[in-house]
Amino acid sequence: MTVRYLSRRRSMALALAAGAGWTLPALAQTDPWPALRQGGLLLFMRHANAPGIGDPANFAVDDCATQRNLSDRGREQAQAVGARLRSNGVQWRSVQSSRWCRCLDTARLAFGTVEPFELLDSSFAGRADRSSELRRHLLSLPRDGANRVYVTHMVNIARLLGVNTADAEMVVVRSDGDAFQPLATLQPPPV
Repeated sequence: MTVRYLSRRRSMALALAAGAGWTLPALAQTDPWPALRQGGLLLFMRHANAPGIGDPANFAVDDCATQRNLSDRGREQAQAVGARLRSNGVQWRSVQSSRWCRCLDTARLAFGTVEPFELLDSSFAGRADRSSELRRHLLSLPRDGANRVYVTHMVNIARLLGVNTADAEMVVVRSDGDAFQPLATLQPPPV
């Protein structure tokens, strides 16, 4: 996985920019793997490759046949991300995902188990933006030393953190109970 790092100064600017709807580039500063192995971080992952944009007009959240789904490449990306995290000694307590099939499938292929979580559902194309509610929920979680994984959509990650993500890319975030500090982005291994 390619790693892009965020300096503390850049992280603070990024947090401010997120509120203004801007995206700033990440800068290489430190190695995130020790912090990921130590735990206590939030990992926000965009679903793996699912060709197209948005969803078809007949979209139904409980019917994968009506949705954009993972391509073969997307399935390989998801598996490669999970394998890379495991090979680097990264553990996680929980994996939650948007109820969209491409997110659930990404989570299952990468992490094995997943819990659907409505606040991670896509807010694209006029759907409700629940990023404020999601932010409150995430900031209220106990800081117990466990990594937590959230598989969702690019638009949600951008609204929550101010970071645009590619297919299967992860944003590694520290939460201090009052704010998020993005530390790095992890790009998927080439497949």
